[in-house]
Amino acid sequence: MIIDEKDGRLIFEVKIRPRASKDAVEGVRDGRLEIRTTAPPLEGQANERLIRILSKKLGISRSSLEILSGEHSRYKRLAVIGLDRTGLLQRLLS
Repeated sequence: MIIDEKDGRLIFEVKIRPRASKDAVEGVRDGRLEIRTTAPPLEGQANERLIRILSKKLGISRSSLEILSGEHSRYKRLAVIGLDRTGLLQRLLS
């Protein structure tokens, strides 16, 4: 997984699959974190669910995560504050 660091934030890419049978962090493929969500891609529902899934998995508040780009796409760039690179990887891949 490719993780950039900028202005005290860790930036990484996510591929989201909406309307899945269950919410799950699938792992890393092609340098992106893959996440399934039950939410549909309507009116930001999948984006909101993505933030909830990641905040729970990482053990951080939802306000510590931000979608930087790709709000209307399956491919998104996210930023997280409050974790270092090692901590982020350990929590995501555990």
